[in-house]
Formats: sequence, structure tokens, C-alpha cells
Amino acid sequence: MKFTIPNQLTIIRIILTPVFVVLFIQDDSIYRLTASIVFFIAAFTDWYDGYYARRFQSVTRWGQFMDPLADKILVSSALVVFAYMKFVFWWMIFIIIGRDALITYLRSFALHIGKPIITSVAAKWKTFVQMGFVLSFLIYINIPGLPSVHLNDTSHPWLLWTTITLAVVVGLTLFSGIHYLLVNQSHLIELARRIGRIFSK
Repeated sequence: MKFTIPNQLTIIRIILTPVFVVLFIQDDSIYRLTASIVFFIAAFTDWYDGYYARRFQSVTRWGQFMDPLADKILVSSALVVFAYMKFVFWWMIFIIIGRDALITYLRSFALHIGKPIITSVAAKWKTFVQMGFVLSFLIYINIPGLPSVHLNDTSHPWLLWTTITLAVVVGLTLFSGIHYLLVNQSHLIELARRIGRIFSK
């Protein structure tokens, strides 16, 4: 691994993720505000490392794989924490994480065989919308006096803006996942062939 600035920022983002989680689950307003600041800093490193890598042509194979993985770790950890704190439904988070785990495995396989995977526009929008949801949620819960979005504080959780918005995120996540697989179906075919050879021995 080349220890370039973008790669350093990716590592920092991964390190900040458990810091955010530990702070947020304290269920205290000060800790939650601090956790939100940590997340915003991590999100900024996501934007800046991509900008820097393109601006100064500092793209590495390690960074091409780890940068999106670090994004998934950060966002997925936040969503898991939200579900743990009962702000969102668990089943929605399972769908998002399941899709990301499948695509990450496919990306790993593509790199292993030396054929870079094609990132679709839908996948980029998926990442943008997921990050946007997390950032919006963190801003909302840190504003005093706003109505609670905790699932236990309402008899109609499906009417909460968080539930409605996350449902849209889930829909886009599924769509982008299917599109991803269709665009990169050659990798799936090659993976199926290799698995077939293993079981035929």
C-alpha cells in the first residue's frame, strides 16, 4: 500500500467510525453532539480524499478498493447504531448491509482477477443518498425542541420522516444493487465458473 494522502484519509475515516459509535450509544445529548461532529469530520475526509486523488492523480489500487469500503463501514455503522437505538427498523438496515456486502465481495473478486469493476451512476447516487440521510438525521436530533423520531414514541412509525426517507434509500439501494450486477454480469459469470470448478473436483 502506498501511504498517499488519500489513503491516509481513508484510514482515518475507518478509525473514526468506532469513535462515532461509542459516543453515539451513550444516549446523552453532549455525547451525541460530539458523535455527530466526529461523523461530519469522517464524511469530510470521504469527499476530500476523492477530490485530492483526482486533482493530483494520486489514485492507487488499494485506495480504489478501500475508499468505497471505508464509506460502507462508516455509513453502515451509523445505520446499525440508529437501529440499535430504535430510530429505524432493523430489517431496512439488513437489506442495505446485505446489498453492500454482496457488492463488496464482487469488487474483491474483480480485483483478484485483475478486472476492475464498473461503478454505476445508480451506485454513486445510492452512496450519496445514504450519506445524506445519516447527515440529515444527525442534524435533526441535535436541534432542541423538534418532535421525537424514536420508533417507540409514536403509534405510527411509518409516518415519521426518517422511516419514509429510509424506505426510499432502501429502494434505491436495491435498484442500484441489481443494476450493479447487470452491468458487471461478466464478473458474476466468471465467479460462477470458478465456484463450479471447485465443487466439480
